[in-house]
Amino acid sequence: MNERLERLAYVDGRSDWIDLRAAEDVAMQAGEFRLIPLGVAMELPEGYEAHVVPRSSTYKNFGIIQTNHMGVIDESYCGDHDQWYFPAYALRDTQIREGDRICQFRIMEHQPVIRFEEVESLGHKDRGGIGSTGRK
Repeated sequence: MNERLERLAYVDGRSDWIDLRAAEDVAMQAGEFRLIPLGVAMELPEGYEAHVVPRSSTYKNFGIIQTNHMGVIDESYCGDHDQWYFPAYALRDTQIREGDRICQFRIMEHQPVIRFEEVESLGHKDRGGIGSTGRK
């Protein structure tokens, strides 16, 4: 599997995101959902997870969006048949060819253990609510 990952992954040295490619040709009609195989499975280090998102050009080039908006793959998804997929929804008829770069991932450490405390007030000045950033 490592040889396959090396063949499918592309790192340009300027980014810490790693591109992933479609592992087979996929034709989709507008309104169709497909799990596009990426031909990659890996064992992540304990305490880490992979975040999978579309490339910035995925919608422009293929007319597909990722249905879960960001995939999270934890270190327990590491069996011999735990292949990664890109859950795609087509907004137009499209053809994706084997080897097309359709998404990217990065490996992140799990967030630290946190504890929530319910309170009546946060005790801070309001910023103006959602959508207020940048308003004069």
